[in-house]
Amino acid sequence: MFGVILGVLFINNAKQAEEQEISTYINNFIEKTKNNASVDYARLFLNSAKNNLLLAFILWLAGLTVIGVFVVYGMIIFRGFTFGYTLSSVIATLGIKKGTAFILSTLCLQNIIFIPVLFAFGISGIRLYKSIMKDRRKENIKLEILRHTLISLLLTTGLILASFIETYLSTNIFLWAVNFL
Repeated sequence: MFGVILGVLFINNAKQAEEQEISTYINNFIEKTKNNASVDYARLFLNSAKNNLLLAFILWLAGLTVIGVFVVYGMIIFRGFTFGYTLSSVIATLGIKKGTAFILSTLCLQNIIFIPVLFAFGISGIRLYKSIMKDRRKENIKLEILRHTLISLLLTTGLILASFIETYLSTNIFLWAVNFL
């Protein structure tokens, strides 16, 4: 929530030139999509999956280190910031009605999975940190690292699912909804 609030505040305090640039970018994106509705689904999915796999690896690795817990917090706040920034900029540019349609068609479906998975990565890393600080026996540390790794692998499948939804479901809904924007 802190990151989302920061993103909203950032947009609300943007200068006129920045607001115009954001508005131009969003409107050009919509017009380009209207004029050229062909999508390279394979490339889009690979890009999204690659980004999510990199995020999963960084969160897993950061969760293994004591100082990495702060990296996990920072990444969660940053993702909240970008989400809030995007929501605010779209609504400021398109208005409430069209902005909500844009957001629902492009952002919401994959984030229903993405956001809880991101939080679960953070919780897993924090639990590992607390467990290691509580009991520093070598066997406990190995067991906790194994548990964190297995949870991370399971959560990574959730991120891949979010990429799939973003690519195939959200994109098709957006291509349909772009005619009304």
